[in-house]
Amino acid sequence: MQPRPLTQIRSRHIPVVRMGLFLLSVLTSAGVAKADSTPDSAYPVRTITIVVPHAPGGSVDGLARVFAMKLGQELKQTVVVDNRPGASGLVGAGIVARAAPDGYTLYINASIHNINPMLYRKTIKFDAVRDFTAVSMLAQGALIFSVNPQVPANSPQALARAVKANPKQYNFATSGNGSAGHLALSQFMYDSGIADLQVPIALYKGGGPALTDVMSGQAQGMMDPMLSSLPGVKAGKLRAIAVTGRARSPLLPDVPTMQEAGFKNFEFYSWYGLWAPARLPDGIRKKLDSASARIMSSPDIKDRLNGLGFESAYKDGGEFEKYIDSETRRYRAIIDRAHITAD
Repeated sequence: MQPRPLTQIRSRHIPVVRMGLFLLSVLTSAGVAKADSTPDSAYPVRTITIVVPHAPGGSVDGLARVFAMKLGQELKQTVVVDNRPGASGLVGAGIVARAAPDGYTLYINASIHNINPMLYRKTIKFDAVRDFTAVSMLAQGALIFSVNPQVPANSPQALARAVKANPKQYNFATSGNGSAGHLALSQFMYDSGIADLQVPIALYKGGGPALTDVMSGQAQGMMDPMLSSLPGVKAGKLRAIAVTGRARSPLLPDVPTMQEAGFKNFEFYSWYGLWAPARLPDGIRKKLDSASARIMSSPDIKDRLNGLGFESAYKDGGEFEKYIDSETRRYRAIIDRAHITAD
């Protein structure tokens, strides 16, 4: 009996192999579909990560850790904070923008999230609105306007007079380009008439280094969140001359607001929100928003936030989007007037 040609043997085996690959593909696809079709009502079934685009220890990180602990209790699931600092928050934001919209990658940041696109127009790789789902606004915090104790000024008006008398002796510090403190300081310089005196504003990589230089006298003043500035004030290493909220802070009851100090309509907050990647399923968004509402309205969280210099300022997703739009218009006016750029 003659052996069959090799080509004939191959022709009879190829359909079997193809059928095996086909079945494997079908089974794999079915498995993926099953994993991806977990109903929103079952969320969450595994660990949730909250990305914080700043180093540990700052105001955003402090709020995120308080919130993460309570969110885990609300959802009965582990919630971890993942610090991804770099490029004024752009590194962490980019990670979230590219993440799957499944509710397991969340994002907490301050108002700088919506300021960055106005500064990094050439280099930014995501859209701060379209690439994210605004879940909830969480909190806000007034800033402390503080100076080195050797500065001969006990009020913002006195500081402005001192700068006008000798502008070369002064420079200011800020925790980063486009931060709430940077924009508030630019607003003060414009309102007080010292914006044209070419007084430098040094840009630091975080509030810690900036505060260190103000306390040592390398810089003369800055505006920064209470969480980071208050310890220096309490220790006598900084002198608080005003706060930027609409009312005095219970943590500094003797320190006037900017409005009380003569700066009409001057009100500035660093605000903080919870985002997720764009196209987050509505059922998951509602579950996260409901949890945020309960967390931010609880008396123990309000007390804890007040002790850190924050106040609960919950808004649902729709209200948060409107607030972002309003604040962005205000920030754009300051940035354009002060010619603040990053690219």
